[in-house]
Amino acid sequence: MRIAVLCGGVGGARFLRGLREHLRAVGGSGDGGSHEITAIVNVGDDMWLTGLRITPDLDSIMYTLAGANDDIRGWGRRDESERVAGELAAYGAGWEWFTLGDLDLGTHIARSGLLREGLPLSAATDRITARWPLGVRLIPATDDEVETQVHVADRTMHLQEWWTRYRASIPALSFEYRNAPASSPAPGVLEAIASADVIVLAPSNPVVSIAPILAIPGIREAVLASPAPVIGVSPIIAGAVVRGMADACLSAIGVATTADAVALHYRARSAGGILDAWLVDEADAALLPAIEAGGITASAVPLRMSDLGLSAALARDVLAVAARL
Repeated sequence: MRIAVLCGGVGGARFLRGLREHLRAVGGSGDGGSHEITAIVNVGDDMWLTGLRITPDLDSIMYTLAGANDDIRGWGRRDESERVAGELAAYGAGWEWFTLGDLDLGTHIARSGLLREGLPLSAATDRITARWPLGVRLIPATDDEVETQVHVADRTMHLQEWWTRYRASIPALSFEYRNAPASSPAPGVLEAIASADVIVLAPSNPVVSIAPILAIPGIREAVLASPAPVIGVSPIIAGAVVRGMADACLSAIGVATTADAVALHYRARSAGGILDAWLVDEADAALLPAIEAGGITASAVPLRMSDLGLSAALARDVLAVAARL
């Protein structure tokens, strides 16, 4: 089985870890089995900082799959030190509110060196991820520099400033995926979608993780054209975000912070959207009729991925829905 997952952030990382675990348990991905997982990863969070190309979602997913992530903070490497960050601050370099750990900086230095040697981001990612047996292939949605910008009342700022510095406390008027119209999918992206037996929209932020991927010309069209079922997992449980500030993002685009509202925002493929099925948490079972009225097959299952076993069970449920479709 070939599975393509559109993803970003902690929700995407945890889902991928659970999917890999489930497939390994049934004799698959990463152990010489017949299953292949390709993660098509958001790059809208990326930026240049102190001469280094920082790719937060690619790195969070890589560290999580490698077992090297900091689960407490939810980002970066565990057992980190921050001596270099202190030196950068002393020089007035970088953003004082955006701290990079020393081990994490090693990744950014390696990547930036490869990019400056002329490798595209996808090839640099292949080189970087080869360090660990991830059991998942990570492909950036594009090799082009597409960065999410947030328009607020008096200015425009990079997503990282709005998200990390201001904690989404400044009301966003709109989001712009800068350079997206001129970009193209990275090598392997369209092929992974076209050859997939199942396509999954991970429980990632719909506005700043999934939308920047779909903004790359050709990706949405490839999903629409695929014969594979497209299954989405809600990032909202009982009217609240599981992690992060997706509610502030959804509010800015006029979508309620509810599992059914997000599903209907994506829309059914039969209505020109991208979903065939949508999984909500058991706490949101009452929302199933509203979702199905929109032409989307809906199921209620446990969605919280608080440990590896629960993440694997969610992946199993996703594949079971795909099999029924």
